[in-house]
Amino acid sequence: MRPPDAAAPATAVSLRAVGKRFPVGGAEFVALSNVDVTIAPGEFVAIAGPSGSGKSTLLHLLAGIERPSEGTVSVGGQALERMSERELSAWRGRAVGVVFQFFQLLPTLTSLENVMLPMDFAGAIPSGERRTRALALLERLGVADQADKLPAALSGGQQQRVAVARALVGQPSILLADEPTGNLDSRNGEAVMDLLRELHRAGSTICMVTHDQRFTRYAERAIHLFDGRVVDEQAERPLEAEPAGVV
Repeated sequence: MRPPDAAAPATAVSLRAVGKRFPVGGAEFVALSNVDVTIAPGEFVAIAGPSGSGKSTLLHLLAGIERPSEGTVSVGGQALERMSERELSAWRGRAVGVVFQFFQLLPTLTSLENVMLPMDFAGAIPSGERRTRALALLERLGVADQADKLPAALSGGQQQRVAVARALVGQPSILLADEPTGNLDSRNGEAVMDLLRELHRAGSTICMVTHDQRFTRYAERAIHLFDGRVVDEQAERPLEAEPAGVV
């Protein structure tokens, strides 16, 4: 793990005694219960577990998409449960990048326009710089030649790389990836994981949800959930492998 920058908070993520319940009919479904998680700046952590264990719910709490039923959620020094919806939306646009399992690229926008969209919403980047910044990220991720194509014309691996570019375009302090390989074949899945590893080596803080134990080895640490509780936490052996290449 690389040491945090002197100006950065001591922790990138801190969950303390977090619980999350959802109403189901006349009862409640407990998605998370008494969860404690800490992630340091620059760390790559995998949140692992079977379907229904609470992994995606935890990630949605970190992104401010859901609010905890109890406990505290702090990301980058911000106490999310204390923020209004408007404050959360503005914070999310500048501080967090989210890579969704199903890509969630807008089908009527080109790859370039999809990547530019968060900058248009946030308004934090001068309009004259947005196209250049988006093209530079697509180039970095090996899909600049797909900039003018609609998502339907891209392979699954290309769509995921465009989704990663969109998540990174605002230079977020933390990248949240929800099953980033879940809809990819093994070759494209390995390529996306190599990309996340490269981003981590460049200094990104990454929290990745996965149900696939093959991919936890890309992380420095794996936190295992079962029935909404942390049941195990362990360091992963460093993975040294040749990059899978651009797909």
